Amino acid sequence: MKAKTFLELASLSTALYTISKDTKLMEKLESLSESGKEKINNFMKDVVVDENGKEMEFLDRLAQKAKETKEDLESKIGEMAATFYAKINVAHTDKILLLQSKLDQMQKDVSLIEAKINQLEKTQNS
Repeated sequence: MKAKTFLELASLSTALYTISKDTKLMEKLESLSESGKEKINNFMKDVVVDENGKEMEFLDRLAQKAKETKEDLESKIGEMAATFYAKINVAHTDKILLLQSKLDQMQKDVSLIEAKINQLEKTQNS
């Protein structure tokens, strides 16, 4: 039991050491944080005026930006949902057409069987 725990700890420490030495990961995280800082700073520097020409306060700008983001998100979700439903509808339409063709073929087969049965009955009655 102790050997298993020691082995797990050794594996964990090796994995942590490897992750901590992975400079690409650290550089990527650093670039993302710098990018985020720049976006926030640019947002803070921008002067936004309302419909009266008065400069908007930070919280008002933040609320406006949140509203714009929400509208963008809703439109993107709507587009994705419409695309998804269109794909589903096509799939259902294809299945319905396939079933319809199978039904037509079965009706033809039933008609042929009925004709053969009628013909056999006529030959037996004669």
